[in-house]
Amino acid sequence: MRPYEPRKIEKKWQKIWEERGVFRTKGKGKKAYVLEMFPYPSGRIHMGHVRNYTIGDAVARFLRMRGYDVLHPMGWDAFGLPAENAAIKHKIHPAKWTKENIEQMRKQLKDLGFSYDWEREIATCDPEYYKWNQWIFLKMLERGIAYRKKALVNWCPHDETVLANEQVIEGRCWRCGTKVVQKEVPSWFLRITDYAERLLKDLEKLEGKWPHKVIVQQRNWIGRSEGAVIKFKVGSKTIEVFTTRPDTLFGATFLVLAPEHPLTLKLAEEGGKKRETEEFLKKVRSRSTRERGISEEKEGVFLGVFAENPANGKEIPVWTADYVLFEYGTGAIMAVPAHDQRDWEFAKRYGLEIVPVVVPEEGWDFEKGAYEGRGKLINSGEFDGLDSETAKRKITEWLKEKGLGDFKVTYRLRDWNVSRQRYWGTPIPVVYCERCGTVPVPEEELPVLLPTDVEFTGKGNPLAGSEEFVNTDCPRCGGPAKRETDTMDTFFDSSWYFLRFCDPKNGKEPFSKEEVKKWMPVDIYIGGIEHAVLHLLYARFFQKFLKDLGLVDDDEPFEKLITQGMVLKRWVSVGKLLQHFGLTEDDDIEKLLEKLKEVG
Repeated sequence: MRPYEPRKIEKKWQKIWEERGVFRTKGKGKKAYVLEMFPYPSGRIHMGHVRNYTIGDAVARFLRMRGYDVLHPMGWDAFGLPAENAAIKHKIHPAKWTKENIEQMRKQLKDLGFSYDWEREIATCDPEYYKWNQWIFLKMLERGIAYRKKALVNWCPHDETVLANEQVIEGRCWRCGTKVVQKEVPSWFLRITDYAERLLKDLEKLEGKWPHKVIVQQRNWIGRSEGAVIKFKVGSKTIEVFTTRPDTLFGATFLVLAPEHPLTLKLAEEGGKKRETEEFLKKVRSRSTRERGISEEKEGVFLGVFAENPANGKEIPVWTADYVLFEYGTGAIMAVPAHDQRDWEFAKRYGLEIVPVVVPEEGWDFEKGAYEGRGKLINSGEFDGLDSETAKRKITEWLKEKGLGDFKVTYRLRDWNVSRQRYWGTPIPVVYCERCGTVPVPEEELPVLLPTDVEFTGKGNPLAGSEEFVNTDCPRCGGPAKRETDTMDTFFDSSWYFLRFCDPKNGKEPFSKEEVKKWMPVDIYIGGIEHAVLHLLYARFFQKFLKDLGLVDDDEPFEKLITQGMVLKRWVSVGKLLQHFGLTEDDDIEKLLEKLKEVG
């Protein structure tokens, strides 16, 4: 018997597969769309990739043997910060670095023998792809889904750049070690919150098809809360707070504004506390929101003014504190230290009043901590004796009658900041004109191309230094204008790539509706659970937006999801996969899918 010579035998058959187009999608017969999350072209395929892609390859080959026309494509999530860092470190252009990495990784994937239809290959850094990123952005702008406002970001004063939370190490810039500060910069946002209820409700359609833990993570991330919005008078001003515990209103003994709240400095000036407040705000801005969220020591400053508790007319002090974040709720809270542990700790530190208004049957020692459970109301006027749940409704109705509050549903989910002060990403297709304001780039002028005359110094945004790119004519009046120099978050690229795979060569539109109708939804999607509340949530959001445009028919993009950490390592061949499930090649796809569902 001749010895097995893998390099010789595998090369022979891989050549035959390629010449005969064995894995090419035929476009005929019963379809099956098998997709693994595409990789970032970092330079080398690692075992994490192999583990993921082997699962998809086994499923794709099995379905082909069952007579299915299988769409099994591969591409590259090619924009991103590592390419820019390589440009700074190795003096190589991000485009060249990325292209070389793609060539190396494509060769490795082919050497591994994965059954991809390489004729459908895409790379998100190609203008033919990111043109349609820009087109989708313009459609979002038309519908009010995309908008611009100032946002607090992590800012490195030395490198003059925005940093992701992951690039802030112990409060310092990961590259140069400079102390990071919080800075307000104009940014572009997408109103994913407009889709919060649909994103939440449609998770029901994925039960039994997606791993339960992914559904739970998304549900928690969206974070639907039912409660009340309550108005507190502060002199001539009104501050609204959202609370899920209107039953504790009589126990609100102080009000807290986030340091970033637009009224914080104004009220401090009115109360004669401007200097102390400015010093405190400077200190807070030197810490990330993550650091503030996990800090055990809660700090604040009294603003020198008082609010009126609408429940009992009592004057309560207004503070600003580091543990209240502007991006959550209304950026202001009614502090009920008897029934919220963070408020209790803050009250104890600064000697603020603690008034119990809810007690359990077995009683509670409020000197030892807050009671956050349900019970009977006390110290609550006409509402004394009611149980917490009844009191929530009764107190909110009472506030509504007086014009001091109302029922409210809110979400933990926040709008998506897609601005990145970076070069290697999709240019945001708007210009700024002194006469016309913010003007979208006309569709016929897409794509807005990345310039090549940029210098990578590690300081600031390279795009902002390209005069040829920045200086342009206003599409509306023809006068001088400036281009937006922010690029898009790379999650924008990956939020619809699965649709482009259905029609990757289309130069007239992002994809043909007919082709998408033929292939979508993705039947089996495979990737890491770490993408549960980022990529997977954003992809679901894009699918719903594109459905609103009439471009797709399905509510959800991915029928079944496999997170590879949940799949047994011994599944290394089609035969073993079938054997593991007790199936034969005569069994239908539905039996395989049912077995996959059982293991998540």
